[in-house]
Amino acid sequence: MEKKVNGTGIILSALFAAITAAGCFIQIPLPGGIPIVLQDMMAMLCGLMLGPVYGGIAVFVFLVLGSIGLPVFSGKAGIQVILAGPTGGFLIAYCLSAIIGGLFLHFLLHPAKEHTKTKQILLITAAAVLATVVVFAGGIIGFMRVTGKALAPTCAAVVLPFIPGNIIKIILMVPLTMKFRPIIYRYMHK
Repeated sequence: MEKKVNGTGIILSALFAAITAAGCFIQIPLPGGIPIVLQDMMAMLCGLMLGPVYGGIAVFVFLVLGSIGLPVFSGKAGIQVILAGPTGGFLIAYCLSAIIGGLFLHFLLHPAKEHTKTKQILLITAAAVLATVVVFAGGIIGFMRVTGKALAPTCAAVVLPFIPGNIIKIILMVPLTMKFRPIIYRYMHK
């Protein structure tokens, strides 16, 4: 992982935290109470592009901003959204997904090494899918904890309606990561 504190990394973490927060303004409300948002994609991109440390910091900063009162959790704010809201599990999992997706790419697709385009596409896709699974797992656990619903109705409420959108998000994350990850890496490791 990153070996030193990097001023560029901190600045990029702040920028990605802001981009993740801005993702709350792009949403499609659903009847179940959990809207389709771009925040999950932005949180996953934090890890895929910045790596596990700075990507994790970016999402953590986003969570802190929402916890202290900025309405960045799909228009809601406060620590109670994380601890007692039906989307709290998703929010916590955003941070985990950034770290896990970033770790996956850090070890298997290090930007300082040469990789074929096919290998890049496959590994970035695998990292995006892994990060998505982490987000869904956290969302399922959090929703079940807050609502008391069983696994099957929970999956019907928080997984099934979101699968098509998340497939599109994964498709978008791959070229974005391929394009910007090497550029970000160069700036962070000058």
